[in-house]
Amino acid sequence: MLFQLYGANAGTQLIGWVLVFAALVLMNEIGRRTKAGGIALFIVLPLALTVYFIAVAVGAASGAAWAKNNQTYLYMNGWFHYAKLYAADIGCVGFMILKYKWGKLGKSHWFKAYPFVIVAINILIAVGSDFESAIKAGSLAGGWWKSTENVWLYGGWWNVVNGIAGILNILCMTGWFGIYSSKDKNKQDMLWPDMTIWFIIAYDLWNFQYTYANLPTHTWYCGVALLLAPTFAAAFWNKGGWIQNRANTLALWCMFAQVFPLFQISGKFATLPSLYQGATEAGIDAFAMTQINTVEELTAAGITANPKAQAVVAVMALIANVCVLAAIVKRSVKAKKNPYTNEIWTGTRDFEEAMARAE
Repeated sequence: MLFQLYGANAGTQLIGWVLVFAALVLMNEIGRRTKAGGIALFIVLPLALTVYFIAVAVGAASGAAWAKNNQTYLYMNGWFHYAKLYAADIGCVGFMILKYKWGKLGKSHWFKAYPFVIVAINILIAVGSDFESAIKAGSLAGGWWKSTENVWLYGGWWNVVNGIAGILNILCMTGWFGIYSSKDKNKQDMLWPDMTIWFIIAYDLWNFQYTYANLPTHTWYCGVALLLAPTFAAAFWNKGGWIQNRANTLALWCMFAQVFPLFQISGKFATLPSLYQGATEAGIDAFAMTQINTVEELTAAGITANPKAQAVVAVMALIANVCVLAAIVKRSVKAKKNPYTNEIWTGTRDFEEAMARAE
């Protein structure tokens, strides 16, 4: 079992998941359908939050109690969360420049490679975090370490395997210059037709494992609801627009989680993965675990590590990315095409359905 979904809180855990999933799908639609919605969510809101983050950091540095006790400062103050938030949001803005063809930049052929660059950066941020966890664990066989956000992580060889899967996933992004605007009246979507279902599956497996191993107290939401929301939209009504959906929902979730981290680590909505063996039996939720300061205290609380699920999913992510990359090599050799400067998934259903929406 991947998550500890049983007991008195199972109902509220499921309700919390549905609320997050529905909110992400809805907010993505607001952000993608109009320029006003996109500007409000991905330019105005991040600027306002930046002022807030700076105020919290300055307040904490000066010793102000309100800042030092702030949720963001206590639980989301590490480099990764800020890097992920701003990298995702910069991606959203760049995608709007492309789909609306704003200025010379939006009309430039070379700028069509921007989605590849920003997605690769996002993946590398996570890969770096995976390798960091393996190193700080002290042993590839597995070991506990406490992150700067006061979360107990259990790193090991599975982090290395998934880091390699992430690097391969970058190589699975093909057709860098095959970027289009949708032909509807409002140019609602930036389309990347060569990013087919095979890449999406490989990415989702890799990213789920990343969150499962490195953001364990968040992964029920950011590793399941957040990953499924853009895939759901792309599968049913936004063909070819998965990467835009992904950037939008990721940026929105990061902004919410940065301000309200206790939603997912405290109380009835908190959901732990199976890694934390004994946590439910001991009556300890994710928030309570952040208050434990040593491995000895963790053990005394009845919590032991069960990383089997992490290991299995990491191997699955690696296999999926190896298979997709092998298919890319096979198709590119057969077609005698560079898979990065050319689109290689032409003729497949996903590609043709996306192209039917392009200008």
